[in-house]
Amino acid sequence: MSAFTTSPDISFGAYRVWQRNRDVLLQLWKSEFVAQLLEPVVVILALGIGLGRFVELDSGEEYAAFLAPGLIAMFPMFAAVFECAWGSYVRLEMQGTYRAIVATPVSVDDVITGEILWGTTRSVMNASYILLVATVLTPWLHMVDSAWAVLIIPISVVPGVLFSAISICFASIARAMSQFSYFFNLVINPMFWFGGAFFPFDQLPQWARILAWFIPLSHVVSLYRGLIDGNLRWGLLADFAWITVAAAVFYWLALAGMRRRLVE
Repeated sequence: MSAFTTSPDISFGAYRVWQRNRDVLLQLWKSEFVAQLLEPVVVILALGIGLGRFVELDSGEEYAAFLAPGLIAMFPMFAAVFECAWGSYVRLEMQGTYRAIVATPVSVDDVITGEILWGTTRSVMNASYILLVATVLTPWLHMVDSAWAVLIIPISVVPGVLFSAISICFASIARAMSQFSYFFNLVINPMFWFGGAFFPFDQLPQWARILAWFIPLSHVVSLYRGLIDGNLRWGLLADFAWITVAAAVFYWLALAGMRRRLVE
């Protein structure tokens, strides 16, 4: 198979790869979930209540409410990234899991699709949990203002695929674990700080707003913000389309990268 074949070779094996990762998680759920359940709560309380006392937005919106869409976008991004960047590299090079699986009737495309589905699953689980926390805290922090916010759960599948695929793209070219510092510092960190989660783009220079258009997380945050505050507008469809197209492109690149790494 050529690395740049346009038609993915996908079968039921992709589910089996997803199932394998699920079974591993069920064996390690105590160490996997405890920290992840506490971290969003700590961040919401520290930034929303602590820092929020010193931040005044021109719109008059409470800072905790402004933070909510960003946190619901960022933490699932990290879940997908850690699973499909560091986790995929470990399974690729250190444990030899990928090569063991492709020695069976499961294809490379099955393996990578299953990995992306698993990263997406972790991302959706994370988004659902943080949305639940934000909803529970709403009577005190006014974080969720609209019932449309429930759509974040199914919609979060698309950003999950996007960030999982981006991560596997880098894992396919990384030659050492230390190289992931470049991925984190040059890709994830800028999205974290300039994805529109911590401050509004409205008052930024024009060049900064143009640059933000190319940041995937900014479109996810914008989409979630509209759903959470109930301010539905046509621009949200453009954000969703941007995320969907980017997810498809990076999925194809992830398949091509891993085909080249594992086969050619």
